[in-house]
Amino acid sequence: MTKRLLAILFSLPLFTLLSFSQKSVNDNLLRDIVRNNGQVEVTISEPGIKAMDWLSGNTSISSVKDKTVHIVLSPLTLEWFISQNFDYNIVERTESKGIISSVSMKQALGWDMYPTYSQYDSIMRSFLTTYPDLCQLHTIGTSINGKLIQVLKISDNASVEEDEPEVFYSSSIHGDETGGFVLMLRFADYLLKNYSIDSRVKNLVDNLEIWINPLANPDGTYNSGDLITSPVRFNANGYDLNRNFPDPETPYTSSNIKQKETLDMIRFMSEHNFVLSANFHSGAEVVNYPWDRWPRLHADDSWFYNVSRKYADTVHFYSGPVYMTGFNDGITNGAAWYRINGGRQDFMTYDLHGREVTVELDDNWITPSDQLNSLWQYNWHSLIGYLENATYGIHGGVVDINTKKPVAARVFITGHDKDNSQVFSDTLAGSFTRLIAPGSWDLLFTANGYRDTLISNILVSEGQKTLLNVEMKPIPVNISLLYPNPVSQSLKIILSENILGEVNITIFNQSGIKMIDFNTKAVLGIPVVIDVSHMAAGLYNILITNRVTKISNKARFVVLRR
Repeated sequence: MTKRLLAILFSLPLFTLLSFSQKSVNDNLLRDIVRNNGQVEVTISEPGIKAMDWLSGNTSISSVKDKTVHIVLSPLTLEWFISQNFDYNIVERTESKGIISSVSMKQALGWDMYPTYSQYDSIMRSFLTTYPDLCQLHTIGTSINGKLIQVLKISDNASVEEDEPEVFYSSSIHGDETGGFVLMLRFADYLLKNYSIDSRVKNLVDNLEIWINPLANPDGTYNSGDLITSPVRFNANGYDLNRNFPDPETPYTSSNIKQKETLDMIRFMSEHNFVLSANFHSGAEVVNYPWDRWPRLHADDSWFYNVSRKYADTVHFYSGPVYMTGFNDGITNGAAWYRINGGRQDFMTYDLHGREVTVELDDNWITPSDQLNSLWQYNWHSLIGYLENATYGIHGGVVDINTKKPVAARVFITGHDKDNSQVFSDTLAGSFTRLIAPGSWDLLFTANGYRDTLISNILVSEGQKTLLNVEMKPIPVNISLLYPNPVSQSLKIILSENILGEVNITIFNQSGIKMIDFNTKAVLGIPVVIDVSHMAAGLYNILITNRVTKISNKARFVVLRR
């Protein structure tokens, strides 16, 4: 130690030296725990909004309870946290002692023990073997360590892509939040077993395509092998996958979304038009709805509030007196709780125009095995009721008024929609689902090549489906004005609105030989002028194509020579 450093230390008060020494000891203890366990949980006093946002952008905040912030640190975030000099307490987690692993498939299917990874894989495959007409097994992708991230599709004609709303349940994106994992497996089993005997189940399976992903982060849950012994929140690279998605203020780029599990999940969700979804977690007991990133409210805040309220109220009817009763009696707006960056809920809702909530199932991150059955009894009625919301609202189709072919249209509620809350009709069938609170609504349909269509006073009732089929009129695909015709020197063309912009103009003679080919920009009301003075007398065909939309106009003209 240098003399200068010794002088500084001896000049400090004794309590400062003791504090410095104690922090150094604690910091080293944090490093040891992360080195041995892959993560460590700490708590700090809530530091204020700006500091919370700073923390959220650099660490994984797992919960905020009674003005205490719970943070889980990985090897990636540990040193940054230490460098910020927060006063913190280390939390010793003991929940893993409550994990009992099944020794056989029979035990695993009793749903009061945790399956091994190989048993989990076998259970998913057994659903397909036992109920081949009602389900299909797909792979969203693989984890960093090569474990399958599986998803089960349940529908009355599972092998057929039907024109039905798609819904999605996913759990355990945080590997140490385990209760939802078994809950989702049991829910899939319940739907399949009760399809023929339960009218509510049959209604769901007949009218929806239900996708269930029980385990979104297998490396985190099974980080020590085939058994769940010391699960961690993060993926194998130390990333919190529920802070790794694009969000309204962090758009997608190849540089900020790097984790394989996230990229695979984005691809999967983008390939489907999920109108309703839920992401299951633990660490609290609450239904959390958008936005997580913004303090402002979603355009459909009243709808989100009502479906969350129904989930929690149904839970209260079937649970004990203290389950899911915190916050606003079991529900909260995400940002009102605490703000996060890169959450899947906001990505699904903002980027993909879906409607997703986050259901926190248990104050314990790891639900003890002997409480798994209670978790099921408390929640399974709500799981059914939440999916039933996808059968309500406005359902319909958009077609061309002449050809009756599907039209991919933007469905916008005038005076209501904002922040990407609009939905779109799909390209295959032209169908759309707009989940919305009861009331009277004006829907504006817009599509390339079609006139805007406004349908007013669409009545939506509580717990009912409103059917709406829309026919859109195409903008005429023709050249509005071509003159003079016949022509000898300069041909002038004024284009219709549907083709304005960057265009390519090609002229052919009657033998199909290309005479003129050039690009230009067409502006409303201003003619495009073409010099034809060098062309021989005769009949010519002109083709004008918008270079972006590929919409084309055709016409004929005559060149005269004296």
